[in-house]
Amino acid sequence: MKKPRKVGILTAGGLAPCLSTAIGGLIERYSEIAPDVEIICYKSGYKGLLLGDSFTVTPEVRKNASRLYTLGGSIIGNSRVKLTNVKDCVKRGLVKEGEDPQKKAADQLVKDGVDVLHTIGGDDTNTAAADLAAFLAKHDYPLIVIGLPKTVDNDVYPIRQSLGAYTAAEYGAMFFSHVVNERSANPRMLIVHEVMGRSCGWLTAYTAKMYRESLCDCAFLPELGATKANYDIHGIYIPEMAIDIPAEAKRLKAIMDKYDNVNLFVSEGAGVASIVAQMEKDGQEVPRDAFGHVKLDAVNPGAYFAKQFAAMIGAEKTLVQKSGYFARASASNVEDLRLIKSCVDTAVDCAMNGVSGVIGHDEDRGDVLRAIEFPRIKGGKPFDTDLPWFTQMLAEIGQEKGAKVSSAH
Repeated sequence: MKKPRKVGILTAGGLAPCLSTAIGGLIERYSEIAPDVEIICYKSGYKGLLLGDSFTVTPEVRKNASRLYTLGGSIIGNSRVKLTNVKDCVKRGLVKEGEDPQKKAADQLVKDGVDVLHTIGGDDTNTAAADLAAFLAKHDYPLIVIGLPKTVDNDVYPIRQSLGAYTAAEYGAMFFSHVVNERSANPRMLIVHEVMGRSCGWLTAYTAKMYRESLCDCAFLPELGATKANYDIHGIYIPEMAIDIPAEAKRLKAIMDKYDNVNLFVSEGAGVASIVAQMEKDGQEVPRDAFGHVKLDAVNPGAYFAKQFAAMIGAEKTLVQKSGYFARASASNVEDLRLIKSCVDTAVDCAMNGVSGVIGHDEDRGDVLRAIEFPRIKGGKPFDTDLPWFTQMLAEIGQEKGAKVSSAH
């Protein structure tokens, strides 16, 4: 495989605290080992690709690429565009009636002379890129596609750790360290912290872990009613665990009676199947995105759990707070910077050697960092509720783990 002449970069899907960092890392790495390789960045993901809208990476950008390590979001912009959803692409003015979005995207890559495409996104983003490569291969145009796994949910098979998830957990914990002080605003206060995670509870669990660890650095004053128990988490609800609401309400009421407040961590995907079923039963339309996913903001699981528990535990006031947008838009923390750097270096090495795939520690191959074959990439990986740190955390807060449910719950 000859060395690439021109590289394209795009980010897509929701935000995560790794996008700008990964863009900066790719630009910096190419500038170190192959400075003559041209680089363009498509604006707003697949939307920019379809419209032929891109930034050119100039010498000035190369010189200052490290600035992106301190920025959150995606400096080049994201969008949720599914190339195989022709109706949605037409509706959004990205293609004309009768036009094939996949062919239009492929034609644009050929027109731009891109022979390596780096996609930074979740499983939908990366598998769409793989489909593009397959489409071009049929027309004798070799395209190397190298994905970087971005998702705060940390739910991509068979990747050990997705980029940005560590940072999202840290900032989610920081968010709640402020919100929890609302416990003092009213007697018998119920606070529900809704954390991102459609079908995987990893982020909720790890955010809870980091928050509880932060309590070790706090100085409490029990004599004036400020005990560690007031600030602790009293319930953690994730998609992988069944929830016995009456039994939990009984346990939580005892906590409310003793400490005058209850703090809950809830995954945005916890109980969604039940909520959607009830909405459909009531004849309500369930909003979905271009990929067919339920729009969780519309379903609002945090409010659902708050309503379920409030009356049963005698809460005088209920507060539901979502940390998702705060956590996912932050810049990468030290742990993620280290992970992103290793993945970016591997991605560029693969580009120079003509190897396609999604870069990650392959759980099925002894956690080796490599380009994982696209057919093996899939979202919806459930959180392992048997991890010792998680079972210990549940034991410490007095919560039963409950029965496991499938990742499709």
